[in-house]
Amino acid sequence: MADVRLSIAGREYTVTCHDGEEEHLHLLGTLVGESANEAAGSSGGLNETRHLLFTALLLADKLHDANIKLSPTPPIVIDSTLLSANTVAQMADTLEKLAGRIEASAMGLEN
Repeated sequence: MADVRLSIAGREYTVTCHDGEEEHLHLLGTLVGESANEAAGSSGGLNETRHLLFTALLLADKLHDANIKLSPTPPIVIDSTLLSANTVAQMADTLEKLAGRIEASAMGLEN
């Protein structure tokens, strides 16, 4: 096990990781530090807990954006509900079948 020293938002932290993961942990620390600085710059006067919250939200937003860019088809939002392209396709198929049944029923009633 290796100890890595990280400097985030003006504080020093020592974090333990597996041997060989030190460079990756430094990279992650740098990303968290940059987001912490961004959070502090956009909302002055935050207490430590709210600063952590804003930092986490910034990182979550970046992760969300990256996942959408990597997704072959971005999710669709309907009434604040995220739907995958597969779910939307299934819904469209179901609606087409229902429309066909309604048309068949209407033709039956006309005859």
